[in-house]
Amino acid sequence: MKEIQELLQADRIVHEPARLAILAILNTVDTADFKFVQASLGLTQGNLSAHISKLESAGFVAVEKSFVGKRACTKLRISKEGQEALGREVAMMKGFLKLLEN
Repeated sequence: MKEIQELLQADRIVHEPARLAILAILNTVDTADFKFVQASLGLTQGNLSAHISKLESAGFVAVEKSFVGKRACTKLRISKEGQEALGREVAMMKGFLKLLEN
């Protein structure tokens, strides 16, 4: 069963639920503010930061830090590699769900 093997070999960076949700949100917008993603997912600042760091290290997310006045502003964007990884994850999950429907 190819679908089960694909599930077992899923990219652990993308497959983790919080990181998958982050990529899904970023895939629907050009850029997103860190606080928007945090509020959308209900994660703590530290938890979201750790997940973003893993996604950034994998090349799946670009992080742009700037200042608006005296306030730090962090913008997040999914990279082409991140879009491709998300696409692979979605295809794998669709195949697995189709297997369960039979």
